[in-house]
Amino acid sequence: MLTCVVYIFSVPYTICERASERERERERERERERERERERERERERERERERERERERERERERERERERERERERE
Repeated sequence: MLTCVVYIFSVPYTICERASERERERERERERERERERERERERERERERERERERERERERERERERERERERERE
């Protein structure tokens, strides 16, 4: 492995170390972005579930209304 040493403020510092640090930082940023995307997907799924629940509630309400209507029809007869 080629090691290039540079002096920054009179301290030996390898370019390879700097590149490695930058790569680790980029990897951490990519991981944070993946986590944010997973969180956005979980939120979208929760919203879809809430919408399904609202739709089920609307359907139950329509069914109750139909039942009341049938009951009124029976009373009229």
